[in-house]
Amino acid sequence: GCVQPCPCIGQPKPPPRLRPLVPLLFSVRCGRPPLPSSSVSASVLSRPLPREPPPPSAAAASFLSRRRLVAVRVGNFLSPTTLLLLGNVQEKAHVERMLQPIKETWSSKGVSIVSDGWSDAQRCPLLNFLAVTEDGPMFLRAINTEGISKTKEYISEKMLAVIMRLGHKMLCRAAGIIVEQKHPHILWTPRVVHTLNLALKNICAARDSEDVLYDEFKWINQIIGDASMIKNFIMNHSMRLSMFNEYSKLKFLAIADTRFASAIVMLRRFIAIKDALSVMVVSEKWSAYREDNVGQAQFVKEKIVNDLWWDDVRYFLDFTEPIYSMIRAADTDKPCLHLIYEMWDTMIEKVKSVIYRHERKEPNEESIFYSAVYDILVNRWTKSNTPLHCLAHTLNPKYYTDAWVNEVPNQVAPHNDEEISEMRNA
Repeated sequence: GCVQPCPCIGQPKPPPRLRPLVPLLFSVRCGRPPLPSSSVSASVLSRPLPREPPPPSAAAASFLSRRRLVAVRVGNFLSPTTLLLLGNVQEKAHVERMLQPIKETWSSKGVSIVSDGWSDAQRCPLLNFLAVTEDGPMFLRAINTEGISKTKEYISEKMLAVIMRLGHKMLCRAAGIIVEQKHPHILWTPRVVHTLNLALKNICAARDSEDVLYDEFKWINQIIGDASMIKNFIMNHSMRLSMFNEYSKLKFLAIADTRFASAIVMLRRFIAIKDALSVMVVSEKWSAYREDNVGQAQFVKEKIVNDLWWDDVRYFLDFTEPIYSMIRAADTDKPCLHLIYEMWDTMIEKVKSVIYRHERKEPNEESIFYSAVYDILVNRWTKSNTPLHCLAHTLNPKYYTDAWVNEVPNQVAPHNDEEISEMRNA
């Protein structure tokens, strides 16, 4: 009946297991969430490591001093091993080796430097640069522009730095002009998708009631506003949203205004869920839950059951379909500069065909609405068109074939087209 004392009693506890802070330090520096030690170790062990550590250098000395500082300020700090440090260096070297085949084509095929502004999840404004070739895009760098005025001088300065980094022999309007002055053989071209999106915004934007074209375009702004109101009315109320989900397998799309053709994308989804909306607003549940806002509920119901409203939505989608299709065709990684000139001409002709068919007009008759749309499209094309578009069109072998020349009456090859020749040599 004697109870033996536990041998662990009175013994000092072993020190806690120390974990290297390298994954955390590297992850924070790279802007990523911390990685577990196992993932870093697996990444390091997946590649051959050098047998000997690298020789001391200024960078190594700087790191050692920082490591000592961290060891003093952070308790239980376990210094990272040389192999663990070399893992990240090898990661970068491995990525560079993977990208090298693409870089080797730049000197022979050329490269386009693409720049755009955007914001991350924390709404931090960024200016990014990409190198684009027929083999695909490659990210170059992203610059934090928070608190900085993004003038043409600032953008051109950053763009020139990227050009010098790549080598100017391999290679936004005001910034592009500055670059062209320093490197005449580097041509600036605007992004076609942005140009088309600006044209759509001009067509959809609300106009001053005193504008002579206000009556021609106000119906477009009205149907877009009605659709936005209907979507928000349903999505901002949990019971109405639950009711909608009972009748529809598709969801409403939360579309940012910065997305290309956002109005078209929203209305295309409305057409897809039209039947579900119609069944919902005539159901008994809708009548029961509309009492919290009778006025808006009645407005939503009147619009959804109104066939004329849906006719306007379909008409808007029909005549903007050629513009939307061109946006989708141009917003890819595939090179399309040699197709842009013809795509613009074909797109405008298709827009005209839809409008004239809707208005039941003959081709030789005048349409005020089409004239307004045509002026917007041509104005945007004039601002974005460069001799490079016409040159690329001229060098496309497709436009010299008999099949293409005979496809449309009075169509001629690019070298015999006076308009293209003038714009190419401008």
